[in-house]
Amino acid sequence: MLGDEYRVRLTDSWASGDEALMLALHARRSAASVAAWHAAHPRRPLVVVLTGTDLYRDIHIHPSAQRSLALADRLVVLHPLGARSLPAEHRAKTRVCAQSSRARATLPKTGRHLRALMVGHLREEKDPATYQAAALLLADRHDFLLDHVGEALSPALRRAAEHTMRLNPHYRWLGAQPHAATLKRIQRAHVLVHPSRMEGGAHVLIEAVVSGTPVLASRIDGNTGLLGEDHPGLFAPGDAEGLARLLKRCRDDPSMLPALQSQGARRAAAFQPERESQTLHQMVHEMLTQNALFPDSHGDPS
Repeated sequence: MLGDEYRVRLTDSWASGDEALMLALHARRSAASVAAWHAAHPRRPLVVVLTGTDLYRDIHIHPSAQRSLALADRLVVLHPLGARSLPAEHRAKTRVCAQSSRARATLPKTGRHLRALMVGHLREEKDPATYQAAALLLADRHDFLLDHVGEALSPALRRAAEHTMRLNPHYRWLGAQPHAATLKRIQRAHVLVHPSRMEGGAHVLIEAVVSGTPVLASRIDGNTGLLGEDHPGLFAPGDAEGLARLLKRCRDDPSMLPALQSQGARRAAAFQPERESQTLHQMVHEMLTQNALFPDSHGDPS
């Protein structure tokens, strides 16, 4: 998005270079690069983009992540509720920049059953166990298909998915899939399920919304910040029974899917690529202009 106006270098880590500004992704994982940048260029702008594991775990327990917050001239969160998880002294330098995705057409959906889809690697933060438990609660309903796309990141989580498939053949763990194929599955699904316990602003939610696919999601800031706190498809984190009830409503209540789809349509404009690009360009321009006008304004806050 910045390449049309700036020379951009992408790198997994930074140790040296003469760039005018750094955009660091993830406060903890980029901590070494953030520290190296500040040591080399203490007066050049530094922007740190925060993820879910940053906001809801790392900045509370990892000194390296905390130092990244302190060194940053700007912090970026990916949904409007993100700043409230930051220490108060850092909120004034925080900006919201929601991720984006191009609008996609909804694809034909079968009427024989309701197709639910979860997209996310099998790891604790994504809480596949709640989706699997809901699948077991729906084992007697033959008018549901519950698919799950994502790589198993531990043997225990793999075994849990395989066990769920044995108990309910209508639950299918499909493993990792190419992105293009996953997008097609999102477009064909009646509903996307996103039960995460920790989330910074999941791109898959955005991909569902811009595809016109209704969403059921856990009531955490990373989801409600994107979907709206009045979204009718929210359930408590870890509440498999609540998720199962919502899935039944999606199948049995003719008004449920249209209500979810309508809510998503109202949010879709926030996820246009032009809007993300404008926010990003504006922030970078602001930082570079400020640095040119006040070159001594970026000292070590510690």
